[in-house]
Amino acid sequence: MEKRTAGWRSYALYGCAIALCQPLAACGSAETPAASTNDKVAAKAAPAVPANAPLVIAFGDSLYAGYQLGPKEGLSPQLQAALAADGVVARVQNAGVSGDTTAAGRQRLTYVLDNAKVKPALVLLGLGGNDMLRGIGPNQTRANLDAMLAELKKREIPVLLTGMMAAPNMGSDYAKKFNPIYSELAAKYDVSFYPFILDNVVTDKALMLGDNMHPNAKGVTVVAEALAPLVEQALPNAD
Repeated sequence: MEKRTAGWRSYALYGCAIALCQPLAACGSAETPAASTNDKVAAKAAPAVPANAPLVIAFGDSLYAGYQLGPKEGLSPQLQAALAADGVVARVQNAGVSGDTTAAGRQRLTYVLDNAKVKPALVLLGLGGNDMLRGIGPNQTRANLDAMLAELKKREIPVLLTGMMAAPNMGSDYAKKFNPIYSELAAKYDVSFYPFILDNVVTDKALMLGDNMHPNAKGVTVVAEALAPLVEQALPNAD
């Protein structure tokens, strides 16, 4: 599978935003205000899907949860709509929690899976950005992601892993340990992989919220359209 790599400019801009916002210690950990009218775009509503449609669970942090966005503007509804536009019927469930670290995600993963109405046909896994913001050791991030991937493998649930990159302000030593985590775990568990969740988004202010850390609705559209083909490959029997 072809792997996409974002340019250094993406990481540099993201690093500047992180340097400014790092005292918050978590992406989207503050109380989320209602989305403003200016932030909203004319996103299409995710179409209704049949009850027996394949279930895709989007399990991540604020980048998955739809931070400061309307109910139809987050990743799950936009991904579901993007799949439908390609003729792929699937139900995409939002299991994103703003502020989640990999440790928090590891703690709640089994609960989410055990309480799903049906066995997921695919899990999108995207955590680690808040670990970086808090300066959590990359070894801990790796161990938590490894444990989650192992749990999903044990349950025979396919995974699409979306990666994060260490911002330049974190330093080269941190980056050398953090950046390879996602590609190495994707290879270890033979899962689908999208290297940088904000690829082609973070460099464009028109696609980002005012904090320069989270995508706005238009930015999420770019992410959803990039992920849709990978999801479709993992759902060969969806129709």
